[in-house]
Order: sequence, then C-alpha cells, then structure tokens
Amino acid sequence: MTPAQAIIEVRGLRNQFGAQVVHENLDLDVRRGEIIGVVGGSGSGKSVLMRSIIGLNRPAAGSVRLLGIDVLRASDAQRMQVEQRCGVLFQNGALFSSLTVADNVMAPMREHFRLPLPLMQRFAALKLALAGLPPNAGDKFPAQLSGGMVKRAALARALALDPDLLFLDEPTAGLDPIGAAAFDQLLLTLRDSLGLTVFLITHDLDTLYTICDRVAVLSQKRVLACGTLAEVECHDDAWVREYFQGPRGRSALLAARRDRSPTAHAAGGA
Repeated sequence: MTPAQAIIEVRGLRNQFGAQVVHENLDLDVRRGEIIGVVGGSGSGKSVLMRSIIGLNRPAAGSVRLLGIDVLRASDAQRMQVEQRCGVLFQNGALFSSLTVADNVMAPMREHFRLPLPLMQRFAALKLALAGLPPNAGDKFPAQLSGGMVKRAALARALALDPDLLFLDEPTAGLDPIGAAAFDQLLLTLRDSLGLTVFLITHDLDTLYTICDRVAVLSQKRVLACGTLAEVECHDDAWVREYFQGPRGRSALLAARRDRSPTAHAAGGA
C-alpha cells in the first residue's frame, strides 16, 4: 500500500501502562474511503489504539501518521488541523449532560471557529438531520433521549466539522437489533455520500458483516490479522475461529448473505 492510499499509518506501536504492555510492535494501515472494523477480546486495547491514533494517548514507542501528519511529533498548529478533520464518537456517546443536544453539536464549532450563533444553530440542525434525529431533538438534554437517540446525537457531534475521518467506539453497543441495523445503514449512507473513512471499534458481528470493508483483529498485543472478512475468518488463531466461526458468527454471515441476495433485494423493492 502506498502512502497516498493510507489515511492512517501505524508502525511499531507500543502502549504500556506501568508494567502492563497493551501493544507491542503493532502495525496498521487504514485506506481512504473504507470502513474498517477493529475487533478483539476484552483487554486487547481497541480503545487505547484509537486514542493513540487521534492523539489522546501518547504511546511509549512507534509512530502514527494521520492524514499525512506525524501526530506524535506534530506542532500545535498541525494537531489542530488534524483535530478539525477527525470526528469521534466515544463509548456511550459521552455527551455533555448539562448542554442541550444542539449545544453538544455546536461545541466543536465553538472550539475551533468563530461563527455567528444563528449560523452554528443552522449547522447543528443539519448535522442532527444527517444523523437521523427529528428537528425537536436539538432542544432536549441527553437525559431526555433514548439510548439510540444518544448514539445519533453523538454521531451528529462527530460530524460537526465535516470530518474526513470518523472514529466510532462501539456505536451500536446497547442498542436493540432493529436500532443497531438502522445505525449500520446510516453509517453506510454517510460514508458513501460524504466520502468518509470510518475506523469502527465493535464486537457486533452483524455490523462487521453488513458494513465493513476490512477487519483488523487485535490479539497478542498486535494486529494479528487484517483483511476482508473472508480472509480473516479463515485465520488459524483459536480466538479468531471461535469468534467468526462460532454460532453467532455463522448466523451473522448467513444474514448478510441473505440481505445481499437478489431475492432479498427484489422483495425489498416490491
């Protein structure tokens, strides 16, 4: 893969907290325009990897290039430039509970730009609509929203600055199957219409089989396997086999094949 194709380049990453080494010599490339799913067992460091890429965690060793910029050696101006081109949805939404949903969406605008309030309000309403929320959602506080609406509000905030890169940490966790499937389809629509690159941490097999172009498996402190689902699910690692070839993995694969079949599309268009 050439540098022009890779929007994220991680090389030799080492993350360590005290005596605990989370990552050792970890390499990963993310291609422009793809949705890459990041999976791994509990404690494999999925969220730590994401935080290292976006600059919230400084690794003990290695390099991270994001949008062509070395984030570990970047100047303050370069870091600001990268921040403006990245949107992040943290676990459980992480909305500011004392702010309305609209004010949450406007928070990145206030941080990075000096815009008139009416213009920010119009932008916030647009982002909320893109995330599939009704017009009156902006006046509500996070505590007044359902779990699915919180995820969509957090997505609207992640889209606030029209990012090139979208980082999502377990976006469908806690959602019912219908809500999770709707969120998956929303991500596909946004990726295709806005030209986003999506770094997606998930344990949801339905999400992996429905929307991900490639999957990276974190295990043994590194990226153990990275490729299409067809490539990764055949890996000889015991955890990978159990995860992808177990009952839930087989069920997700059959559901994805059924949804992509001509018969299903014909039924959907009837």
